[in-house]
Amino acid sequence: MNGSAGATELDRAYRWCERIARSHYENFPVASRLLPAPMRPAIAAIYAFARRADDFADEPGPAPDERLRLLDDWRARLRTAAASASVTAAALDVRTDDDLIFVALGDAMRRHSLPVALFEDLLSAFRQDVSTTRYSTWEELLDYSRRSAEPVGRLVLRVAGYDDPARDARSDAICSALQLANFWQDFGIDWRRGRLYLPLSAVARAAADERDLRAGRWTPAWRAALQEAIDRTRELFVRGRPLCDAVSGRLRWELRFTWLGGSRILDKVESSADPLERRPRLTLLDLPALALRASAWR
Repeated sequence: MNGSAGATELDRAYRWCERIARSHYENFPVASRLLPAPMRPAIAAIYAFARRADDFADEPGPAPDERLRLLDDWRARLRTAAASASVTAAALDVRTDDDLIFVALGDAMRRHSLPVALFEDLLSAFRQDVSTTRYSTWEELLDYSRRSAEPVGRLVLRVAGYDDPARDARSDAICSALQLANFWQDFGIDWRRGRLYLPLSAVARAAADERDLRAGRWTPAWRAALQEAIDRTRELFVRGRPLCDAVSGRLRWELRFTWLGGSRILDKVESSADPLERRPRLTLLDLPALALRASAWR
């Protein structure tokens, strides 16, 4: 394959990753159109890699052993992509759509010096999803989000050219807050899938009983347990907020909208009469208020 053919295959690979990102718009960054254009291909490659791995862990059908096998294979392919000497070499053996993801990802890793360890953290969290349906303490849950959410924020910063501990720490707080807000937003969905992300220590403090959930009852005790979770999540949003002013250009707007969108979801969960039965979500009616708050950011 000559250089021109390699470039064509690389373009096709990035287009495929962008298609995956667009098809899962609700889980992609809230204001992804605000991302600086030069960042979008690499971010799409990162997202496509994580989206497919998450599907291996969560999509109905495969047995646990098969899920783990798929994730192990994904990790092996990640390491091969990270070690590839050139785009052309990475593109030589393209046979499936999944191969295209690694063509794009390998190129993004080389261009932006993306650490393979951050991707492996993601995969370790996806492996945990296969077998873990309860978390005993906040420490356990936050360790999960450290691997399932925080690497994404750090990868976005690396693509943007930022690599320092202060920004990383604030990004970690925002990403964990977004992860937790999504858990509370999807409380009913996760419950019906057999998962409960509220730490059992918080459940015990509120004297909540899973038998009520099994009976479809949203009780004051479960409301109290969820309120503890909302309060902790809001603290993380506050801790991470300074990151939105620690970057420049369009990325600053992207982070503002992401922060505001996540916080708004948390507000909707807090005001929901029954998050067990109805999933709170953003609608088009929320956009003007988010835009106004982003413009008046202080």
